[in-house]
Amino acid sequence: MLAVGLTAAVLTTFATSARAQASAPDRASTDEVRVRLIAASSRVSPGQTLLLALEQRIAPHWHTYWKNPGDSGQPTSIEWTLPAGATAGEILWPAPKRFDVGPITNYGYEDQALLLTEVHLPQDLTPGSMATVKADATWLVCREECIPQQATLTLALPVGAVAVASPEAAHLQAARAALPAKAPFPATARIDGQMLTVAWPVSGSSAVKQALFLPADWGRIQHAAKPELDRQGEDWRLRMPVGEQPAPAGRSLDGLLLVDGTAWQVSMPVSGVATVPALPARQADATAGAGASPSQTSTPGDAGADAARVDLWAAMGLALIGGLILNLMPCVFPVLAIKALGFLHGQPGEHRRQGLAYTAGVLVAFAALAAVLLGLRGAGGSVGWGFQFHSPLFVMLLAWLMFVLGLSLIGMLQIGAGFAGVGQGLASRSGLSGSFFTGVLATVVATPCTAPFMGAAMAYALAQPAPQLFAVFLSLGLGLALPYLALSWWPALQRRMPRPGAWMDVLKQGLAFPMFAAAIWLVWVLAQQAGPLGVLLALVGMALLAFAAWLRTVSRSATLRMRWTGGVAALASLGAAAALLPLLMGDEQALSSNAGAAEARVGASPAAVSEEPYSPERLAQLRAQGKPVFVNLTASWCITCLVNERVALSTGEVKSAFSTQGVTYMKGDWTRQDPRITALLKQHGRSGVPLYLFYPAGGGDGVQVLPQLLTPGIVTSVLRAGAS
Repeated sequence: MLAVGLTAAVLTTFATSARAQASAPDRASTDEVRVRLIAASSRVSPGQTLLLALEQRIAPHWHTYWKNPGDSGQPTSIEWTLPAGATAGEILWPAPKRFDVGPITNYGYEDQALLLTEVHLPQDLTPGSMATVKADATWLVCREECIPQQATLTLALPVGAVAVASPEAAHLQAARAALPAKAPFPATARIDGQMLTVAWPVSGSSAVKQALFLPADWGRIQHAAKPELDRQGEDWRLRMPVGEQPAPAGRSLDGLLLVDGTAWQVSMPVSGVATVPALPARQADATAGAGASPSQTSTPGDAGADAARVDLWAAMGLALIGGLILNLMPCVFPVLAIKALGFLHGQPGEHRRQGLAYTAGVLVAFAALAAVLLGLRGAGGSVGWGFQFHSPLFVMLLAWLMFVLGLSLIGMLQIGAGFAGVGQGLASRSGLSGSFFTGVLATVVATPCTAPFMGAAMAYALAQPAPQLFAVFLSLGLGLALPYLALSWWPALQRRMPRPGAWMDVLKQGLAFPMFAAAIWLVWVLAQQAGPLGVLLALVGMALLAFAAWLRTVSRSATLRMRWTGGVAALASLGAAAALLPLLMGDEQALSSNAGAAEARVGASPAAVSEEPYSPERLAQLRAQGKPVFVNLTASWCITCLVNERVALSTGEVKSAFSTQGVTYMKGDWTRQDPRITALLKQHGRSGVPLYLFYPAGGGDGVQVLPQLLTPGIVTSVLRAGAS
């Protein structure tokens, strides 16, 4: 059950920041933003609800972000350190302004923002003491470029029997009174295909010239689209295209309804069913050129059931082909090869049962993965293929698993009988259980890989309701299981295998080294996610696992007392390895800080050329200047990405083409799940990396999507055709 449990690992996110310079404990400043921590009371009392504010004074032409930043950006966040027993509420967000920068739409604040928070102080505060409040604030400030910043602000407030208002009290109370109020009229939301309609009664606003809906959650609408306002009977209607993550029917759609400049809070029940937004024609053509079918996109609700069925069948077919190709990936092939050696012994009937059990393990694992994705999507998360590799905990556990499997293959650890022991060691009962868990293992180790044909199928599946998503994932699993299943059911294929002999032991031991190589690669991924501390924990854990395996092996043939002693010592070593896991999970902020420095030291891959980190704002700026841009969306846990960078993007031929054609190379690292990269992936109908985009010179809306498997010739021909 270990492999199934690993797929539920928690996502982690990573953010770098530039610290503001503090001139006093309660304020700090950068060239772009001056921040100050303000309290409505200069003296507080026990049990008081204290109103605090983070004031941002923003330089001209710069802006910070609302809780839903729109197409890009990051909202301001505040981590509070309060007196014992005190609690802080959520940020009370004022109504934002809409910013349109080319094709990008954001929601945020310019000039000044006052972000209020209510802090409930405990009753046991002692009059005469000091109540210290500390705010660790992080924000992103943007103009044409974006700068992440942070500051630590502190207020020390005396405690008295009665609270005393501060000179800022009236200002803060006025700001609270100006917050968007709950709408005094009912509002409803209905989704029909690709359109969302927000309606409210005419009596709520008799004459409306302009209206805008700002959803509280990302992905509910296409932010850059201009909404259509009209009146139907006794209702005003505001129609806009749905986004990448429409609100599910039966759920509540929350946000702000701006009616002629007045912002109202609305929480609307959602009815109707959404379909996947169709790609623009240029994107559909490019995707089709990369091996996807134009029929992958859903049709509007009135397009008919036949078209929807064609889309589903096309996605299932692409997933089946992608699953077949996954068998050739370096993490999967050793597992399959070792399992196939079992067909050199036994009876045909037993082989068929083993094949069915293996297939069942693959399908159950893919169904579990689909269920986890559905759960995260329902909770508002933005997920894609390989999502679990964003978690350092998952990466470390998988590295340990690969290491233990390598130990078993070289004979240091006996975890199962026969040549099918890799999977059988995950079960303790029968050979069928071993085959089942080998299928689970094959699924787990396949997830960092993206095969051709998978991108379109996964993008389609992740935007669909549960039945279609499960159908596509199970098709992918069937493709992964099909070679072994075919081998188990057709003796003619088995007869083509070499005769049994000593070579089998040599091959089994040799296949341990791809497992060790996979473990080394996963530790390298962990180095970029969790820094030196993560690497240390992973290596100490491997040493403890190896020590446990050695103790178990040397005590197996000893006296009964020595076997018990060795078994207890081995369990203690395993327990020590398990005790390392909380250390990896315990301080995410410190791990992120370590990872930032580690990434600079380790490097994700050999640089193709002088590269820039991807950001939507920088891309829009380069496009406005008419410059050609090549965007590489990658992740350190993506094997296909690393191979492409080695064999294509890092070659002298490609470097020379980038330089001579004046192409800006942008790299988006999805190792720690950047929502801006997730948005760009979904914009082009993909659910995971790699994705390679080329924007030709001259600006405009044209973009070419390159295949998922690159050669130097493919890259250079595209650059030369579009860079002039």
